[in-house]
Amino acid sequence: MMAMSPVDLNEVDSMYREHHGWLSLFIQRRLSCPQVSADLVQDTYLRLLVSGKLPDQKDSRRYLTHIAKGLVIDLYRRRRIEAAYLEIIEHQPEEVAASPEAQTMMVEVLVEIDAMLHKLPFKARQALILRQMEGLSYKEIAQRLEVSVSSVEKYVAKALQGCMLVAMEGYY
Repeated sequence: MMAMSPVDLNEVDSMYREHHGWLSLFIQRRLSCPQVSADLVQDTYLRLLVSGKLPDQKDSRRYLTHIAKGLVIDLYRRRRIEAAYLEIIEHQPEEVAASPEAQTMMVEVLVEIDAMLHKLPFKARQALILRQMEGLSYKEIAQRLEVSVSSVEKYVAKALQGCMLVAMEGYY
């Protein structure tokens, strides 16, 4: 387990100078876009600063890699969600088209809902997906997940509550 110490800006500066090059290459190999890679390198160090703690020097690369991988995954997930949303609204009549600002806000909310759903236990996430996407009844979901109907009701309620909280935070 990595020991963490409080952030010292000189240590962050030293870590940045020591690891910036390989971290840039590490991210760029996964994205093939120098501009986005540069942004994610900066975001990696920003996350490090915001965390308020630094890893021991011997664990620096491993810790930076862990943060960078998470950021790359987040970026791919966001792109996938944004592409799906844009595909859906592409088929909407022009009269009901949302403004670019509203579209951006909706993508942000969808990304947050996706993140929240991925934090739920597997069965709760599956119950919501089976209910909302496949239209299965609670009884059918219970059979598929091998749980009681009351468990399915609780799973779906918890997942919907989480979605509503995220959506409300996005609009207020």
